[in-house]
Amino acid sequence: MKTLTIREAREGLSHPDQMFADSDEVLVVKHGEPVARILPVEPRKKAFRSLRKFLENQPMQTVPSEDILAEEREDRV
Repeated sequence: MKTLTIREAREGLSHPDQMFADSDEVLVVKHGEPVARILPVEPRKKAFRSLRKFLENQPMQTVPSEDILAEEREDRV
């Protein structure tokens, strides 16, 4: 874990890729007391591996949409 003072952190924020490249976690301290902890971002997981997998998991509509629309139109009259 890398420890920085507030001044060092402020000066280094113009180049965060260099500042945080060599450590997993950075602790920012003010007068020796920790005030912030900077952690690396975890890569975002894909919600679905593929469109095909997604579509396979979707429930199929058993009633044709034409019938649903016809019933809805009849109810309006």
